[in-house]
Amino acid sequence: MNVAGKPSPPPGQPDRPDSLLVPTWIKTGIALLYDEISGNAYEIRLKLTKEVLTIQKQDVICVSGSDHSSNHRTVKLHRQPVGGLGLSIKGGAEHKVPVVISKIFKDQAADQSGMLFIGDAVIQVNGISVEGATHEEVVHLLRNAGDEVTITVQYLREAPSFLNMCIFSGSPGPSSDHSSGASSPLFDSGLHLNGNSTNTAPSSPSSPIANEPKYEKRWLDTLSVPLSMARISRYKAGTNKLRSNAFEVLALDGVSTGILQYCTAQESADWLRALSTNISDLTLQNMKMANKCCSSSDQVIHMGWVNERLQGADSPQLYKCKFLALKGSSFYIFSTPPVSTLDWVRAEKIYNLCEVLFKVHKLWLNDDCWLQANLYLGIHQDYELEDQRPYCFSVVVGHCKSHYFNVELGSELAVWEKSFQKAIFLDVQRTGSKTYTCSWQGESLCFTLDFALGFTCFDSKTKNVLWRFKFSQLKGSSDDGKTRVKLLFQNTETKQIETKELEFQDLTAVLNCIHSFIAAKVASVDPLFIEGQSIARKYTYSN
Repeated sequence: MNVAGKPSPPPGQPDRPDSLLVPTWIKTGIALLYDEISGNAYEIRLKLTKEVLTIQKQDVICVSGSDHSSNHRTVKLHRQPVGGLGLSIKGGAEHKVPVVISKIFKDQAADQSGMLFIGDAVIQVNGISVEGATHEEVVHLLRNAGDEVTITVQYLREAPSFLNMCIFSGSPGPSSDHSSGASSPLFDSGLHLNGNSTNTAPSSPSSPIANEPKYEKRWLDTLSVPLSMARISRYKAGTNKLRSNAFEVLALDGVSTGILQYCTAQESADWLRALSTNISDLTLQNMKMANKCCSSSDQVIHMGWVNERLQGADSPQLYKCKFLALKGSSFYIFSTPPVSTLDWVRAEKIYNLCEVLFKVHKLWLNDDCWLQANLYLGIHQDYELEDQRPYCFSVVVGHCKSHYFNVELGSELAVWEKSFQKAIFLDVQRTGSKTYTCSWQGESLCFTLDFALGFTCFDSKTKNVLWRFKFSQLKGSSDDGKTRVKLLFQNTETKQIETKELEFQDLTAVLNCIHSFIAAKVASVDPLFIEGQSIARKYTYSN
């Protein structure tokens, strides 16, 4: 939602919101709001609470007296023998930007007026419009305007980046004395010199008349982005190009902060972690609320935003945002988050958890080191990982199909890894057993996975058990990648290997289910073993 016109207090004074509930600012800081199309950027202030990210822009507001000039301010400056007008300017029509006051020198004419501020665009000089003037034209006009100069200005809230670069970096940009040479619109043209004044007597200080309005530069709230179900994107739209020290926050309703550009990589990472933590905490609250309406066997284990890689190399947009959820015995893929009970049946895809296989594919340990790994043994499927996105995982589903995902942070990958393990193990323990129809040499059979008993094969008509083995007796397997699998079991008495061949309509789902049952069995016996196999958590947190 837009919150326009709400000023922040002067520096040094606490916020005084209208509400009795005073917001707790977790983090505040300065950034640039960057337009990737035009290349322009301007300074903003960010204020973060547990639930909202607020963007503020600076503006000059009237704090006392009557202001009848809309956003324009007119002030008379008396050129001083030492210091001149006491200001410097940047910009010009040749760069398609207005001329802007870039410096105001303390205790000199512009500063004493109390009505001029860094960032003011010069509109008129002695009644002459300069809105379409070049930098050199405005410099010449100001230097030759006489001892008393009337300037009309308007604060430029969205100044091009080179005009406020010195503010953003915390130190003034390069300046030079252009009294004897050409001026550059990229640098300050100092008008604190005497110019062409013939008056050698001290001038009275420039100051507003007693009944004139008084102005202050303040930060104003311009946009508040709710973080519940929000997502973060570090990539340029439609590409795999990672933004440098920048990202975008998008609310559930589609409202965007725009591209938030930071001065350093460390500052960008700090804000990224802070926002991600708050979004995760709010997601956890939403999960708890949803679980109050669900049975104990249908609880939400985890949910959140990911980027799914689109099928086909010809697609101009390689990834598309998806919302994943692990709930009860199902794995859900949504285009938008479920916000009501009815939304759960509107998922794009729904899979049985015990029939999917989670794989970590890529971790970004540092700038020079990549780790590619498959977390689990089982079906191997090659992926062309020519893109440079880190923190990737896939979910193998039935009929040899897979979904390939990417997340923004290594910590998110670790959470998804752990959540899939937990959700699958719980589903296996709740289900207890799973039976599939199969065949071999023309005979119709049934193949059962039982958490307590292991593997059982029986005749589908007579129900007679043909063979049975424990999970621990499985010593290997192979398949043709289509329908047929060979299972190698060790006979406990003879110690010989027995081969059992079966054909399934959906071999991928069966192999995934075998893996889920065995992994859940191992976890029930030795939980630390599964923890030790956690690639994402091991490498992400250690780095």
